[in-house]
Amino acid sequence: MQIHGLIHQFPKEIKSLILIFICVLSVGFYGGLSFVNNTTSMNSSELESHYLGNENDEAAEIMKFKKSESEILTIVHNHILSLSVIFFLLSLILSTTSINKKFKYFLMIEPFLSVILTFGGIYLLWSGVTWFKYVVIFSGILMTFSFVSATLAIGYQILFSKKQ
Repeated sequence: MQIHGLIHQFPKEIKSLILIFICVLSVGFYGGLSFVNNTTSMNSSELESHYLGNENDEAAEIMKFKKSESEILTIVHNHILSLSVIFFLLSLILSTTSINKKFKYFLMIEPFLSVILTFGGIYLLWSGVTWFKYVVIFSGILMTFSFVSATLAIGYQILFSKKQ
């Protein structure tokens, strides 16, 4: 069964549903990025103090304490499960587009690796492997790139591409 380019043959109602889905999904995803920016200022030292605390830093404006084991396990568990489902659904839709196949495969597979590296990395960071914060940042950037690229590709294919 050929699914490459199938999105162009979807009925208008399915295309509309997909477009609404990726718009609402994007609101949630970018809301999550806003939360990350708010809690970590998108830098490595703030990322580390968010999970490990900063009670030894007398100059800290906001006192933070190390997350408990149940807190960190809840964060990791919830994010791995929810993001796996999100990227699975996004990959299914992306598979029907007519974008370059190698780029499409990258966008379909990469987010799953980034989910494991990002949230497994947060657990390792919490466990004391502090250099893993750089892996968390890099994989988070890759995950965001994949999400943005996939949603833009799907949106473009629905709104502007008339390929049959």
